[in-house]
Amino acid sequence: IFHGFYAGEDLVGNLATMSTNERIKAIQKMPENMKKKREIRNKVLKEITKKSRHHSTQCSGCTQCLQGAVVSFRRFGNTLSEYFHLLRFWHKTLKIIGAKFGTSVLSYFIFLKWLLTFNAFSFLINFSFITVPQFVAAEPNNLSFTGLELFTGAGYFQQTVLYYGFYTNATITKIENGPSYNMQLAYIFTVGIYFVICFLILLFSMAKSFCRNFINPQTYSGNASKLLCTWDFNITNEKAVKLKQKNLSTQIKEDLTEVNQEVLNFSVTERVVRIVIHLVSWIASLGTAVAACAGVYFLSINNLKLFVKGHKNDLESQAAMLVLPIVASLLNAFIPFFYSWLGHLEKFQTPGHHVYVTITRNIVLKISIVGILCYYWLNIVSASESQCWETLVGQDIYRLVLVDFIFCLLGSLFGEFLRRIIGTTVCVSLGLPEFDIGRNVLDLIYAQTLTWIGILFSPLLPGIQMISFSIIFYVKKVSLMMNCQPPRKVWRTAQMTTSFMFLLFFPSFVGVLSVIGVTVWRLKPSEECGPFRGLPSMYAAVSKWIKILENYTASKWVVWIYHNLITSVLFFFILSVLALIIAYLYWQIIEGRKTMTKLLRKQIIN
Repeated sequence: IFHGFYAGEDLVGNLATMSTNERIKAIQKMPENMKKKREIRNKVLKEITKKSRHHSTQCSGCTQCLQGAVVSFRRFGNTLSEYFHLLRFWHKTLKIIGAKFGTSVLSYFIFLKWLLTFNAFSFLINFSFITVPQFVAAEPNNLSFTGLELFTGAGYFQQTVLYYGFYTNATITKIENGPSYNMQLAYIFTVGIYFVICFLILLFSMAKSFCRNFINPQTYSGNASKLLCTWDFNITNEKAVKLKQKNLSTQIKEDLTEVNQEVLNFSVTERVVRIVIHLVSWIASLGTAVAACAGVYFLSINNLKLFVKGHKNDLESQAAMLVLPIVASLLNAFIPFFYSWLGHLEKFQTPGHHVYVTITRNIVLKISIVGILCYYWLNIVSASESQCWETLVGQDIYRLVLVDFIFCLLGSLFGEFLRRIIGTTVCVSLGLPEFDIGRNVLDLIYAQTLTWIGILFSPLLPGIQMISFSIIFYVKKVSLMMNCQPPRKVWRTAQMTTSFMFLLFFPSFVGVLSVIGVTVWRLKPSEECGPFRGLPSMYAAVSKWIKILENYTASKWVVWIYHNLITSVLFFFILSVLALIIAYLYWQIIEGRKTMTKLLRKQIIN
């Protein structure tokens, strides 16, 4: 006992003499559990404090205060990092899902969590720079709240910060002769800078996921290293040990399935039959998407006529507008089941092919419906007799987001539940349903696309989407655990998260940028509402501001950047050429590394 005590004292003394980075690495490498490591770290910090006090006679008062502050700050940082580790949202839930259902289902929940964080960031930006200043200049709302507004988004909500039409076009000044806040510039710059940040975040996330899942040689490190080198000996809790064992077992099964994948040889007749089935399935899926888009278009035209003829503030006429989002949500909810049935009919060799084909068909359907709605908003609603067409578009998007959220909950609570009841009681041969990754992922991308489009017309829409995604996460988790079974064919899907990111970027985000660009540069704002009333276009507010800056010498650099960079076609042409060259060089590097990793993988397997 005394020997262990003195050995511990020597260890603490040695660690106290190391630099901060060396000490952290040394403690991390110790074969001890986390509780023991924290005790050692706290003893080392106390020893450092004692030494600093011992040398206090040789140090000045300022040096003592500085050293004490550094030690206190270090302790505070360590404590804070521990609490942040405990507060990581859904970390344990994701581990359980990955262990039981594999990385294919786990990739959906990781993507959902990423979108939730993304919308939280969007809400904070819009609320801070657009909504909060508007509260200063807000006029009292004289409309009565009936409760129906929660479903229609009309009535009382029309005169709130939820919609574009409520925001002022004046320069807000809280104190006379004090600093002012130009709402026009704040609105357009906040939305513009937000989309630039989204663009960079999406590019960085795609590049990071691509490097981790496609290029990193550790992905192809073989099963022996996973079996022998990945166990964490610091795990002592029995539940954590079982969860880690199950997770590791699932990963090895996925890798073995990929290595032992059989190549089926079909006869000429079988190949012809399979090709015909694929062609018929694609024709059926594309025909269904075209029919759905046509139905949404004609329904939207009739709904607009009904709304314009009625009283614009009448809640009953606003409630009639729920027909369009309900029909759109019904099409988005039931047609994917038809696509899944087509996928089972085609009998793909691997589950991955089935998922990717289903995702492609769903993205064609959903993006086509969104495209038809955007055409309806930008070409028909904007030219209608409505006093504030921007608010009308915001209300349409609000209803679409809300109804889509309700259908998503109903699909989980009743669709998967009823499928489980039928598979366990009525038709036992069906068994429990599997989690439909393609359909659920496309539901998220569809909802996020609507949110991005609606940011210009309803700045607080990301906050609503943030709440809906949080509820969807818990509902999907409960439905998955109670109603679904793990995939019958285990398969590794390390690249699936990258595919989700790419689909979110193109065609979703790129399409949204096109819609926002047409709205800002081409369409004329309403004359009686919104921050850009009376202007020929929203972008005219920026041009007007630049003309004012030309009269100030101190702002000449802003004017130069605007004329020579932002509005210069040559600058963007050169930037595009450089981007293409960099992308080509980067792709060549990727292909070289992929070839090397494949050779390394073959050597390890052999």
